Formats: sequence, structure tokens, C-alpha cells
Amino acid sequence: MKRSSDTKVISNDTAITNANEMLVLVFQGGGALGSYQGGVFAAIEERGGRPDWVAGISIGAINAVLVAGNPPGERTKALRAFWEEVSSNITFGPPLPGLFLRTAFNEASAASSALHGIPGFFKPRFPPSYLMPDGKPGDVGYYDTSPLRQTLERLVDFDRLNHGETRVSLGAVNVATGNFRYFDTRDTRIGPEHVMASGALPPGFPPVEIDGEWYWDGGLVSNTPLQYVLERDHSHDMCVFQVDLFSARGPLPETIFDIAEREKDIRFSSRTRMNTDMMKEQRKLKRALYRLLRKLPAELAADPDAELLNAATNDAAVTIVHLINRRRAASRDSKDYEFSRRSIDERWNDGLADAEETLEDARFVHRKMPPHSVEVLDLTKK
Repeated sequence: MKRSSDTKVISNDTAITNANEMLVLVFQGGGALGSYQGGVFAAIEERGGRPDWVAGISIGAINAVLVAGNPPGERTKALRAFWEEVSSNITFGPPLPGLFLRTAFNEASAASSALHGIPGFFKPRFPPSYLMPDGKPGDVGYYDTSPLRQTLERLVDFDRLNHGETRVSLGAVNVATGNFRYFDTRDTRIGPEHVMASGALPPGFPPVEIDGEWYWDGGLVSNTPLQYVLERDHSHDMCVFQVDLFSARGPLPETIFDIAEREKDIRFSSRTRMNTDMMKEQRKLKRALYRLLRKLPAELAADPDAELLNAATNDAAVTIVHLINRRRAASRDSKDYEFSRRSIDERWNDGLADAEETLEDARFVHRKMPPHSVEVLDLTKK
């Protein structure tokens, strides 16, 4: 790919990317924690950011289609409408301040979600699945997710999503084969069923049928689409906002109640930092090979081996901006299904603050083209 000098400054005080750089959003799964991604996007849209590509898994898939399925200027409103609806059961907070009462409040809120469901998202199945041992695959789950379909059809313009300016990729896993699959608007018309399949986490949610195959939540295999994005595009310079809802790093459990939360954080963080480092090294090697092949004599350029190697190289540079939803003191392992308005708003505001801090940081504002193909900016480390 032809571009100007690698020392070129990418951003200025008002722009998120330069004219030749794709803006990509990568949304991890994490249930109720997903309001953090809404806050991040609100900061990006406020500064005029218009993503070229959004990839998501589970709740990240829902946030992705809310962005791509609405016009610029209306996307934050659509995200806010969704998160206000799903948090409408409990709009009050704990009666008094204090960590103990807040923790108890969160646990009670999560129990309410499990017992009564979430407006516009899911409801308890009746009759329960365990009373229907010979039911169809689409009935095998504790909850009925038909309310989510209705919400998506109301808040997302799927014609725009499939024919608009933003590419969309949603990850799910085939129940029968265990194979991971991405539904991508480059080759698939995405509808509500693809979004629901990406978030069909068993045993709570039933699998979703698409073209005769049944799919579960993509987080069962990998909870972040970063690898897919970097493997599918080798030709464009990209600024990738990787927005994670679980932190791989965390405190050592001190009580029996801490173990389940720490285990969930490790499992669903999908070893993000390790994967990022691995992709960084791979891209570095591909870029070196790209430069080396261009030093070959002209008579070797058409050699079949040279052509094969050339197809696997790239000269594109990628900046990965890493934003992570950090654990709060009152959280427990139920945090991903704790949908009280208080918690949803806190996470939204956390995402907004982290994104604003990053976008205003001089290391982002005055960043240069990564010299070794991939650079990772984690500017909100705590």
C-alpha cells in the first residue's frame, strides 16, 4: 500500500483519524457491562468519529448494530434508548451509601434479572424448558429472547446496516460443529437473528437457527473480534478502538465470593493482551517481508514462491486503542446480568470518561504512524 512517510502525524486536536486511516470499533461481549461501550462511543461520536467497521460479539454485537443501523448523529441516541430500556426495571439505588449496602443492592438487582427477566431483552420461558424435555432446539434455554428481536427491529434500520457506510462483523459459534463463524456484511445480509445468535449464551439463552444451522454466543470460543479484524484486512491503515468489558488483570481472590468473579474475568477477557502482542509480532514480520520482497531482482518478482509470499504480506499500519471496563469495588460475579439503572449509568459514564481521557491525551492526539506495523495505546491504566 502506498502512503506518505511513516513519521506523519495522524491526529490533530479535532480529528480521530486521518483521511487514509480506517476507524474500527471492536466490542467485546459482557452482558450488562456493555453500557461501558455506549459511553465510549458517545465520546467518539461527539468528536465526529464515524466508524468504517464495527465488529462485536454478544452484547458487543448488539451495540455494533445499534451504531451501524442508525445515521451519524442518531447513534448515541439509539444506544442510550436501548440501555435505558433494559435498565427500566430498577431505576432507584440503595437506600443509604456504603460498600456493604451497594453490594447487597447489586446482588438483589441481579437476582431480579434472573427471576423476572429484562425489559426489551429476555423473559423467563413458560413453561420452563425442563418441563419440555423433547422441545425444539430454539426452546432449549431458561429464557425467551423474543423481546430482543422486537427491540432490534424497532431501534435498528437493517437496510441501512447492510447497505450503509459501516461494515459490520458479528461472531457466533455453530452448536453442532463447535466452529466459530463471523457474519459479515461483506458477504451476508445481517438481520436480527444474526445479532441474537451472537449473544445466545447457554444455558440461559436458546440457540438461534440461521440457514438450517444452530448458533450460540461467540464468547464461548473467543470474546473479542480483534483477531478477525486484523486477519481480514491487510491493506488499510487502521485505528482500532478495542473496547473490553472484562479485565484480564485483577486482584487475587480474598474470599470464596471473589473466586467466581475472578474466574469469569479471566475466561471472558479472552487473553486480550496476549492476543494483541501476538498479532503485533505477526504484523511486524509481514511488514518486514513486504519490504524484503520489493528488494528482489525483477526476474524473481514473478516467481511462484515470491507471489505466494507477497499475497501474505502487508504494509499497513495499525494503532490499537485499548479501553477496558475496570472492576468496581461493589461488583460480584453477577455483574454481567445486573441491570439496575444505577449500575448501567455508572458504566456508561466510566466508558465516556475513559474515552474522553484517551482522546485528549497528547500521546493519542499527536501519535505518529506505527513504525513496526502495530502500536498499542492503553492510556487509562489504573
